[in-house]
Order: sequence, then structure tokens, then C-alpha cells
Amino acid sequence: MSVSGLPAATILHADLDAFYASVEQRDQPRLRGRPVIVGGGVVLAASYEAKAMGVRTAMNGRQARQLCPSAIVVPPRMAAYSEASRAVFGVFAQTTPLVEGISIDEAFLEVGGLRRIAGSPLDIAVRLRREVLDQIGLPITVGIARTKFLAKVASGVAKPDGLLLVPPDGELAFLHPLPVERLWGVGRVTAGKLHALGIRTVAEVADLGEAALVSFLGRAAGRHLHALAHNQDPRPVTHHARRRSIGSQQALGRGLRSPEELDTILAGTLDRLGRRLRAGHRTCRTVMLRLRFGDFTRATRSHSLPEATAHTATLLDAARELLAAALPMITSQGITLLGVSLANLEDDSTVQLALPFDAQSGPALDVTLDAVHQRFGTRAVTRATQLGRRPALEVPLLPDDA
Repeated sequence: MSVSGLPAATILHADLDAFYASVEQRDQPRLRGRPVIVGGGVVLAASYEAKAMGVRTAMNGRQARQLCPSAIVVPPRMAAYSEASRAVFGVFAQTTPLVEGISIDEAFLEVGGLRRIAGSPLDIAVRLRREVLDQIGLPITVGIARTKFLAKVASGVAKPDGLLLVPPDGELAFLHPLPVERLWGVGRVTAGKLHALGIRTVAEVADLGEAALVSFLGRAAGRHLHALAHNQDPRPVTHHARRRSIGSQQALGRGLRSPEELDTILAGTLDRLGRRLRAGHRTCRTVMLRLRFGDFTRATRSHSLPEATAHTATLLDAARELLAAALPMITSQGITLLGVSLANLEDDSTVQLALPFDAQSGPALDVTLDAVHQRFGTRAVTRATQLGRRPALEVPLLPDDA
């Protein structure tokens, strides 16, 4: 218990700063203190020096260079980022056994049971930041709070290269003055709706009340934001909980894309996701298409399958139906990002490698191709439509059970 009588703040949210760009600055001394952009056609990451000039992730590369003419543009090195992530998560694991990875560059850590052997949560956070910098050479920001939500907000406020503890008796005093965009789930569209109502701070969201939020935003979103505005987040830090969804997306820039080209991108995406499903012995029930249009508005479309599957062709057919339905909007507004998520994942109890090979059997053919790709690489056997295309960047991922 804390001195206030409330449970102590024992959840750490550790978040590497401008991860890809920080790795490049670490490995290339000439880049330190300089504005760095990772990726050419589309910005994959930007250093804080470039962010100060207005450069943002997923921005068109030409626009980014106009905003920051002095930026140094470097190609991405995904293997280096994966290696750095593994090293950082090694430090996390040495800090506490309760680590919940969110992405390759951030995680929640529960340190409440370590006071006698490792000190207070603040002591642990100070030591964690020092060890990540000394051992891996990367800056990391840590937020500390009683809830996962507030710990993540704290790390966001403390960036870059900072540390912030939100005391249990000061939670709402810290949270309520912040802009509504700090609430999980408040993107551009929801923020616009709230701004139209004259609501700009978390305190104003809290004062509005749950019933009013539900009437304006819908049941799920209204209840969600009402809870967060009062720092109600009972979720514990969980370790080795298998993820319920996987996804992949590709930034497309602002050029025109034909339906045929979009279908080629979609097929390549589903090929990669299908391999990930089968490698993890998972199946999927819901296919979700994520789109970002030329005006940077977003849309999501989903389709639930009658039964869970890891068959690439079945998943691709569902995604193609969703894309076909969205083509009128794409034609009128343009498209800058195409992504797919596979949700409602289940464990596959069958041993897929035991399937007999049958040229007419889609699942068995998937397994055979997976074996070929594992031995000779994913470009050894591919779709004709993928020939001559630059392979999509394989973004580093957490292990499925991290």
C-alpha cells in the first residue's frame, strides 16, 4: 500500500524512443543529434530532431523532406531492429518475470512483488533505464502508475528519454488536464466528434457522464472513454498470453493504385499472414481490412467466417470481397495504406504436417509451400503476380506468446 492508503503504483510502461531511428543513431555516430528519417517513399520512423520539424511516421517521404530539408534518409534494417528488441526484452526479463510485450519496442512490467529484493518501483525504473542505455545503447522512457492505461499515458507525457511516476493520490490531477487525444481509442475521428461538442480535455470527458458519451459515440466507445477518464482499468499485466489477432499493413504513398495492383498487394499480405498463422498453429475466424484514404481518414471493414481456418485462399477470398466493396471510396478518395488483420484467433489442435499431400487440397498445399519457404526462403515459390515486385518490408514482430 502507498502512503495514501491506495494500492501502490507498481506497473511500468517501458517504451523505446523513436526506436528505428534511435538504432540508426546508435550504430552510425554521424547521425547523432541530426534529423533522421528511416524509409524513403514512406516514413517508417523519425528521430526526435526530425519530429521537431513536423515529420511523422507514415508520412509521404517527399512531404517529410520538404518539412525537414536537412534530414538524413536511411534505409530500414529490420534485422538490426529485431536484434535490438530481443536484447531489450532480455533486460525486461531480468527485471521481473511479469512482462507483457505490446510491440517490439514497448512492454508493461509488473514490479509490485520486488520491493524487498529490488527496491521501489521508482528505483527499479531508474535502474531499468540505465541498464538499457548501458547494455544496448538506446534511450527508453518509463511511466509508472497503478493502471496499465495511466502508465502508458505517463510514458507518453515523459517522452523523450524520461521517467514519470504518477502517485496514487494524484492520478486524476495528472490525467484530467490532458487533451482528449491521450485517451486510448481517441483518434482523429473521435477527437473531432468530441471537439465539436466543445470537449478538449479528459476532465471534460469525465464531467460529461457515461450516458451522454454513449449517446454521442455509441455504447462501446462511450463506456470505454468514460472508464478511462476516471482511470478505471482493472487489467493486470499478463505474461505469455497468446495474442488474439495478427496483422500486416503497407503504406502506399499518394500515387494512384489500380484495382489489380491493390489485389496483388492484398494477396502478398495474406500469403505472409497465412504463413504466420500456420507457423503458430493458429486459425482465424475474422478477416479485417484496414484502409487509409488520400485525405488520411480511415475505414475498417470485417468479415466473420463460418468456421476458423488457416487456409490462405479462404482468407484471401474474404479479404478480396471487403476490398471490392471499398473500391468506390478508394476510386474517389485515393488510398495511402492497405492493411489486413486476422482476429478471433484460436489454437489449431490438428497437426498440420500430418496432412497427406493432395494437389486438390488447399490446406495441404499451404503446408507443403510453408516447408519449401522455410528451407529455401519465401521468394523460392511465389505467385506470378509477385514476380518482379520488391518484397514488402517484414516488420519485426514479438514472439506469439510474448
